[in-house]
Amino acid sequence: MLKEVNATRFITPLREGGSLPGLVEADDRGTYVLKFTGAGQGRKTLVAEVVVGELARRLGFRMPRLVTVELDPVLGLGEPEQQVQDLLKSSGGTNLGMEFLSGALGFDPLAFSVEPEEAGRIVWFDALVNNVDRSWRNPNMLMWRGELWLIDHGATMIWHHNWPGAQKSAERSYDACDHALAGFAPDVAAAAAELAPRVTEELLAEVTAQIPEVWLADEPGFDSVDALRRAYAEPLVARAAVIHERIEGIK
Repeated sequence: MLKEVNATRFITPLREGGSLPGLVEADDRGTYVLKFTGAGQGRKTLVAEVVVGELARRLGFRMPRLVTVELDPVLGLGEPEQQVQDLLKSSGGTNLGMEFLSGALGFDPLAFSVEPEEAGRIVWFDALVNNVDRSWRNPNMLMWRGELWLIDHGATMIWHHNWPGAQKSAERSYDACDHALAGFAPDVAAAAAELAPRVTEELLAEVTAQIPEVWLADEPGFDSVDALRRAYAEPLVARAAVIHERIEGIK
């Protein structure tokens, strides 16, 4: 399971994206970007963050460390802004924290260069998890200490929002024409040859085991949390073998 920490201080809201994450300090002396269970996207967004983030890490991508953050709603009592106060109050319990990379810069495809090999690995991975939120408008990547880091994977695996249609949805192609790295001649074939064989049932079982059980409880159509964990793994295993042939919009 992910490391568990307790939030000790809410520092500030981060007004990026629709979910209004916040910056918090925790009892391990770390500083984390907090994704709230009470945000409009709900717990499935946090599940996607864990599955895709932890899979990315195991495949060798640079990802800020993820933790679960126990939040006491009392931390919201002193917040002057009602929206932030309400969000903190509605998010008591287990939330998701992403290690804060102090000094990191948002990736700009006009300011930074990416080699075709690295671009191909990222495009292939985004196709695997159907990441619809890595466009040149909103790259969701950071440059930190001279290296490219991936962040924010809540808008992935859209099939988990409709489990009865998940298989059909997961069989669809991936449109990469607006991808932030489409202009860097991504070598998708090389990425597929390297990464696809590593996306196994065993690896996905390890990854899905990181999801806090409280975020999986009472999902309609599943008689156990373990069955739901397997449902997250199955489309990714099947998709890994063929998705390089279904990436559209890049040369």
